[in-house]
Amino acid sequence: MNKRVKEIIDKSYNGALLESQEIRELLELDICSEESFYLAYKARQMSEEACAGKAEIHGQVGVNSGPCSCNCAFCSFAAGNKIFNAQRIESLEFILQQALDLEEAGANAIYLMATAHLNFQSFLEMGQVVQRELRTGVPLIANIADFSYDEAAALRKAGFTGVYHAARLGEGKVTRIDLKDRLQTFEAAGKAGLILGSCVEPIGPEHSHEEIVEKMIVAREAKPGFSGAMRRVTIPGTSLSAHGMLGETRMAHIVAAVRMATPREIPGNCTHEPNVMGAVAGANLLWAEAGSNPRDVVDNTEKSRGYDVGKCREILVDAGWQVLNGPSKFFITK
Repeated sequence: MNKRVKEIIDKSYNGALLESQEIRELLELDICSEESFYLAYKARQMSEEACAGKAEIHGQVGVNSGPCSCNCAFCSFAAGNKIFNAQRIESLEFILQQALDLEEAGANAIYLMATAHLNFQSFLEMGQVVQRELRTGVPLIANIADFSYDEAAALRKAGFTGVYHAARLGEGKVTRIDLKDRLQTFEAAGKAGLILGSCVEPIGPEHSHEEIVEKMIVAREAKPGFSGAMRRVTIPGTSLSAHGMLGETRMAHIVAAVRMATPREIPGNCTHEPNVMGAVAGANLLWAEAGSNPRDVVDNTEKSRGYDVGKCREILVDAGWQVLNGPSKFFITK
């Protein structure tokens, strides 16, 4: 085994923070090399120790769909992609039932996801209803557009424990969103007492190691409850489709590198979409999905790309994980 690579991996495992160049060296490894398998082995150890051996499944309900002016090229809701041509908001009854079904199936947290088009007050009201009806104490998480401190405080008051938010690859280039807006949202969430979940995403073959490392560091500096990596899903006919899509083995390698780049005190390491390779390589968080989905081209992803809680559990068990019962440990209020 390459001595330099082993030293980098062991440095992280022993609690030291990796430098950008060291993280890049991990990303550059051949995915079928001895060093890559050692990386996955130590990343898995780190994840197991960080979460006491219990992986989590989080359930997400997409509450609306339709053309979005943020125009993220990788998103099926982008107005420019012309996939969803009319605005649609799911009924409150549908949203509530999907959330309760995910909870009953064993999801450790429930997310409500909305496009930037959805009125913020309407989202708050949905959240209040769902939070009131959840029965097991699982945290309610918001996955929405950028927001101010006042809006963050309103989310907290409405019963949200945390938010999912990411500074995406290609921000400001393949999206109409400025990176500084993302970072201001991170700050607003923290000041309001909302726990942040984040991720390096959406990763495609077009992204350089430098870009990926940059976003790893942005995510870790936000001190989230979890980090991780998500691949860009190719949406046929869109501008990014010519690049193709990364394979699950390559993504598992990146997931392991993210774990090594992330401080030990951050317990979660996610991969999306759910897959066994990623879970073997240190991912301890998967998502089940219902309703709308920015990686899908149908209204109800549970009938298409979206996995349910049972399938996510099968994947984790196949990868040798135990699955947490009860509320998430990644969104414990500080």
